[in-house]
Amino acid sequence: MNLYDTIAALSTPPGRGGIGVIRLSGRDSLGIARQILKLSKTHPAPWTAQLAHLVDDAGHAVDQVVVTWFQAPKSYTAEDVVEIACHGAPVVLRHCLDRAMTAGARLAEPGEFTLRAYLNGRIDLPQAEAVRDLIEATTLFQARIAARQIEGSLSRRLKPLKNQLLELISLLEAGIDFAEDDISVAPSAEILRRLRPILDGVAQMVASFARGSVVRAGLTLAIVGRPNVGKSSLFNRLLAQDRAIVTDIPGTTRDLVSEVASIEGIPVKLVDTAGIRQGEGLVETLGIERSFQAMADADVTLVVICEPRTPEDDQLIARVESQGRWILVANKCDLLTSDDTRALNVSALTGQGIDALRRQILPAGITDPESGIVTTLRHERLLAESLGGLTQAGIATESGIPHEMLLLDLYAALAPLDAITGATTADDILNRIFSTFCIGK
Repeated sequence: MNLYDTIAALSTPPGRGGIGVIRLSGRDSLGIARQILKLSKTHPAPWTAQLAHLVDDAGHAVDQVVVTWFQAPKSYTAEDVVEIACHGAPVVLRHCLDRAMTAGARLAEPGEFTLRAYLNGRIDLPQAEAVRDLIEATTLFQARIAARQIEGSLSRRLKPLKNQLLELISLLEAGIDFAEDDISVAPSAEILRRLRPILDGVAQMVASFARGSVVRAGLTLAIVGRPNVGKSSLFNRLLAQDRAIVTDIPGTTRDLVSEVASIEGIPVKLVDTAGIRQGEGLVETLGIERSFQAMADADVTLVVICEPRTPEDDQLIARVESQGRWILVANKCDLLTSDDTRALNVSALTGQGIDALRRQILPAGITDPESGIVTTLRHERLLAESLGGLTQAGIATESGIPHEMLLLDLYAALAPLDAITGATTADDILNRIFSTFCIGK
């Protein structure tokens, strides 16, 4: 991949539509646009839109387009960027892209526009990863979280912690490198005082992944229970549409039925399962086996009962208690309520208790407006690795380990943070040493 080439790509989804946009980025973007378009102004002003005509090899107009030139460095990639908005006919978009490549551009690799934005200092790595999350968002809440990440919320939360770690490393390096100049090295108590807020801050970011992963990927909710307790009715009520077949005949649902619903902005995959009982045939038995598998795979299991309780209900509750997070729901409370204190009384028919059930499905505090939560597994793993190094540094300090060895743990904690925000060079450490201690030699 030559990062000095001018690249071009279709930036809108492929297919037929009202508008399609061809984007170019690189030093020759404007020159290529002049070759393939008849511009109304020979020298267009940057950051303004103007009408133009897309032409063929013979100079005949193919389409009337709108052209916008974003002059470097004030563009998405920090290079010259030209966006050509054509009518969304696939043949027109393909012609525009072919003409651009004939004029000197090359087809962009996947993600190359955002890669150039990162390499040119327009965005950092967490912001680049958040661009993908925003594109893939399926709910408005997910989009808001990704937008905050693009604006740098994660980087802003991590930056002061990394700076504090660099200051501690610089302090110890200075004491080792310039010991003959009577520069005092902080005692263990001072090192621990500086280390504690870094360790706590990184630990909080690691803990935020429990919520962030749910925000990004959503939950799977399995609805289980014996036949005719209203599982399919509850599934339809949560989904707000009639998706599953509902009848009075036991065993109507023989296979898994799944749909995705948005609950408080979190995508939740609802899985309606076959009623669990002693199977009365091969098909029903297979359906019940799939119900048990859905329970095992789900993030949350909704156990549906209705009065009067049966031994089958108690057996199912006993089984699900060992499989993670679960919610007990007593359906048909419009007919008879349950006195089980663990159960939430609801009515799929009337909607009573459904709002309370929706709130219980999501983990506590999942929609709190915390800034800079960790949403990707890569970041969580790196932060956990850094936390391990910081923990070891604390143990080493309390044990009186020499500072040369303590620095190994601190650098081990710094390396994963560099993998998130960008590398720290030896000059960064050296500059901090001199600026902190004013060594004037």
